[in-house]
Amino acid sequence: MATKHKPSFIEKIAEKLRLIPDLHENSADVVDLPRLTEPGKLTDYPPPEQWDDWTEYEAKSGFRREKRNYMIVPTQCFNCESGCGLLSYVDKKTLEVRKFEGNPYHPGSRGRNCAKGPATINQITDPDRILYPLKRTGKRGEGKWERVSWDTVLDDIAGRIRNALREGRNNEVAYHVGRPGHEGYANRVLQAWGVDGHNSHTNICSAGARFGYAIWHGYDRPSPDHANAKFILLISAHLESGHYFNPHAQRIIEGKMKGAKLAVMDPRLSNTASMADYWMPTNPGSEAAVLLAIAKIILDNNLYNENFLRNWVNWQEYMTNERPEMATTFENFIVAIREEYHEYTPEFAAAEAGIDPKMIVEIAQKIGEAGERFASHNWRSAGSGNLGGWAVARCLHFLNVLTGSVGTVGGTSPSAWNKFHPKFFDNPPAQKFWNELHFPNEYPLSHFEMSFLLPHFLKEGRGKMDVYFTRVFNPVWTYPDGFTWMEALSDENMVGLHIAMTPTWNETAYFADYVLPMGHAGERHDLISYETHSGMWMAFRQPVQREALRRMGKPVQFTYEANPGEVWEEDEFWIELSWRIDPDGDLGIRKHFLSPWRDGEKINIDEYYRYIFEHTPGLPEKAESEGLTPLDYMRKYGVFEVEKTSYAKHLQQLGESDLGGAVIDKSIGAISKNGKNIGVQIGDRACIGFPTPSRKQEFYSQTLVDWGWPEFKIPTYIKSHIHEQHLDRANGEFPLVPTFRLPTLIHSRSGNAKWLTEISNRNPIWMHTSDAKTFGIRTGDLVRVNTEIGYFVDKVWVTESMKPGVVACSHHIGRWRRPQDTVGN
Repeated sequence: MATKHKPSFIEKIAEKLRLIPDLHENSADVVDLPRLTEPGKLTDYPPPEQWDDWTEYEAKSGFRREKRNYMIVPTQCFNCESGCGLLSYVDKKTLEVRKFEGNPYHPGSRGRNCAKGPATINQITDPDRILYPLKRTGKRGEGKWERVSWDTVLDDIAGRIRNALREGRNNEVAYHVGRPGHEGYANRVLQAWGVDGHNSHTNICSAGARFGYAIWHGYDRPSPDHANAKFILLISAHLESGHYFNPHAQRIIEGKMKGAKLAVMDPRLSNTASMADYWMPTNPGSEAAVLLAIAKIILDNNLYNENFLRNWVNWQEYMTNERPEMATTFENFIVAIREEYHEYTPEFAAAEAGIDPKMIVEIAQKIGEAGERFASHNWRSAGSGNLGGWAVARCLHFLNVLTGSVGTVGGTSPSAWNKFHPKFFDNPPAQKFWNELHFPNEYPLSHFEMSFLLPHFLKEGRGKMDVYFTRVFNPVWTYPDGFTWMEALSDENMVGLHIAMTPTWNETAYFADYVLPMGHAGERHDLISYETHSGMWMAFRQPVQREALRRMGKPVQFTYEANPGEVWEEDEFWIELSWRIDPDGDLGIRKHFLSPWRDGEKINIDEYYRYIFEHTPGLPEKAESEGLTPLDYMRKYGVFEVEKTSYAKHLQQLGESDLGGAVIDKSIGAISKNGKNIGVQIGDRACIGFPTPSRKQEFYSQTLVDWGWPEFKIPTYIKSHIHEQHLDRANGEFPLVPTFRLPTLIHSRSGNAKWLTEISNRNPIWMHTSDAKTFGIRTGDLVRVNTEIGYFVDKVWVTESMKPGVVACSHHIGRWRRPQDTVGN
């Protein structure tokens, strides 16, 4: 219908002064756009039945009311670990991606995004991005490059890898990734090659906390059910950053709106702490002492869950090994552990942490009252920043065990219960090699690869990298000793061929032989699933311009044909590279990349995901209900909810085939087969339990005893390397907290997202007003911070939002580029 507008008096004057367009000129020609809903109803997103042909006004067109015709294609954000859903708006006339918004069908993010999601548009339109494959022409690190073809790249790299495999140098081929996705894709490729080649950044990230969880129950990450909790305890700032920021923030607030109380341990008054009911600004590294004091109060006041402790904790093993003089009864176990933790009084913990003991008592009471609805989380924070930080996560999970809030509604589940694992069309056998450059014998219980030691091992002559891939990994900047990485990466005797797979330049790519442009979110295929809440989902990242072309009847063979320049993707790259490594099939690699439907032919990317989606529980039926194939369903919606809720999976029953030949030890409830525990007998139910030696929660760790650490056999407090007794305050020594994030920045990937840099464009040192007064420092002053391995210079932010005696600086910003380094192509 025509739009008629009667200008006001002010508008008429503005028209005559030419300040605004003539509001009633050609008004009969202005046509309304289709409404999303009937008048009076509101919605945030276009309905999916209109995603192939959606029209809206150009935001910048003002009174001209310029229409844009879009195709809306779902994909997933890649700017943190949450994997939130995105809808890309692809201009049907130009095929340009104009913007990204949230996907309301994503069970984790539910249509909501933080600033990092929409900022994806900055990354794909970044004028400094790399658009074509580049090969080094000068000396490594000299900054001289030439453009080459993808065929040249594939043939050269494939030849190097083929020679290494033929000569038995399998351990000289490695893929080092910082922010992984792809749900097992890269590991499948490496196993097909027969190499122990996966390396990660996890040991400078979350490995500390993850070990603390793993030693308890075999799962190394928590999955709190914030939305249904009665009490939430965070050792971090997970309401605003970290794993899994946006989905967790939504559910933490939902929990609070239902009446849940929130406690936060953090020396900073972060945005998370400011929303808390209880802020405990603990001294860094003292958190375990506070947690054990809470445990003591729960034990002393009989607030523990007796049923869970009796059935699901290996207390008999503890009693047999540590208290043989006592009868092995549950009652004696309670007596014994009260004795173990008698020294952890609220006063002791408060003195260690520098907080009020009354708050410890009150929080302990609240946690005990919450019972099975106690949710907790630690990812990095104190678990990463302190020597012995793994004990923090271990002591935190102790509270979940005591309250029986493991795998419960409103409690904390193991991460794997909420994470989907795809079924592949082919599963190569495990490699026959063990790469000690990744897992050295000196660290038998290292949780993930000892990646920070790699350049040191190379310099010591303990091995070599003949073909070394880096992906979403920038150790020259992110690792504490970046100059050591520069030395190793500059030496061709240590690293024969370095391939940096990156869409943008970074400090590590400067020292590569090939720089290969891989797509941002919305420019590649990927499959992700994260434990954002109590359900389980699987999300499909897809190259949106390629999908738009397919819908328009213009399909392409390779993603780089649809992306800007010749930007490619890892998934197709690995298939093509693997095919060329083994051109005649005699290495046994090619057979792992054959199509399941076309005999003897190479699998393509559509077939790879078609197989996974057709073998995802519930997805074929859901797709059929809409008249779609599983692949087309995922192309359309971008996500599938595998399970609505995922609780109490340890209670799943063993099958008859599992129980055949099994033996039950009724004294401890252990079900064993061939000398190995396979489950736990609870009444008349044979339960699968947890993936630990006892199949229970392991309060007592025989593993740590056997490997020579009996002092850590049960949860304990390990004083940090920055404990007060180790600090020389007279000489200005402070604990430095460098492990926190800002909610709008992305490790070292924010520099190419201008909106994010506009929001957060400085990274000061946080210092309490009392400390600043002592040193005569004001906000904005430059200071030099000396550490054990170097120093940095930064401006100070003087604030009451920092614990006295502690300083902090996040790990963002501070990038560098040498004069010889290339910008863009």
